[in-house]
Amino acid sequence: MGPPPAAPGPIPHLVETMTTTLDSPRRKASAYLYRKPKLRLGILLSAPMLWLGLAYLGALAALFVTAFWSTDVFTGQVVTEWSLNNFVTLFSDAVYRTITLRTVGIAALVTVVTAIIAFPMAFYMAKFASPRARRLLVIAVMTPLWASYLVKAYAWRTMLSGNGVLHWLLNPFGLDTPGYGVLATVITLSYLWLPYMILPIYAGLERLPNSLVDASGDLGARPFRTFRSVVLPVTFPAVVAGSIFTFSLSLGDYIAVKIVGGTSQMLGNVVYDNIGAANNLPFAATVATVPVVIMLAYLAAVRRTGALDNL
Repeated sequence: MGPPPAAPGPIPHLVETMTTTLDSPRRKASAYLYRKPKLRLGILLSAPMLWLGLAYLGALAALFVTAFWSTDVFTGQVVTEWSLNNFVTLFSDAVYRTITLRTVGIAALVTVVTAIIAFPMAFYMAKFASPRARRLLVIAVMTPLWASYLVKAYAWRTMLSGNGVLHWLLNPFGLDTPGYGVLATVITLSYLWLPYMILPIYAGLERLPNSLVDASGDLGARPFRTFRSVVLPVTFPAVVAGSIFTFSLSLGDYIAVKIVGGTSQMLGNVVYDNIGAANNLPFAATVATVPVVIMLAYLAAVRRTGALDNL
């Protein structure tokens, strides 16, 4: 007959009490955060928002401040004295006004061209293609984004040259390539930014119920009337969402016009030249504020369309 079992001592109870005591602040904090979903979201977003504030908004603030400074013509050093001389030069010089209008015109034209090309492609993908074909088409649309920007731009330079592919195709009809200039810039930028227009329109068309289109046809509407009264109003925010990408990217581009623009210049080229060759950082900052202001005005104008919800 063995010895009687030992009575349980106070040690396990003491360990449990200490664990509960140590865990209670953690549990209270967890329960408090559980009851405050907005606070949880704020804590999760605090780090990226801090990075956004320092890296992006801070850089924009530095840009706007530098625009009011000047450069010493003899030493080339930045003079930190407040002045509006850069803005006076920017708005009074006819050359810069012409470049600004050309930049806005090219960006607007690229947006229109990409929308005209993208809409039928996106409509076919969303409403007619089979699920397998739809996946393949989405991959095909995104494939150019995986290629280098410079490779695509120089490929168009080769095609637009005097002995390029376009010359070979158009020469039998008595036509020739447009050469290098504004039209070549529009063609190149339209190709570069076309996926950014197709994908938002495709997403918008996928949300369009087929029953609306069928109902319009049952009521006797012709295809153009259905497009104008049903399809376009529903997908217009998606079109505007795509235009935000194409317009802003074209507005700030300076590499494509360097490659295929010939002697044409855009605002990005003025910024680049003043940072590099001219060594006039304050004036470059002044010119760089123009696309920022234009995009802020554009975003304010499209805010009521619901386009920002499609981004």
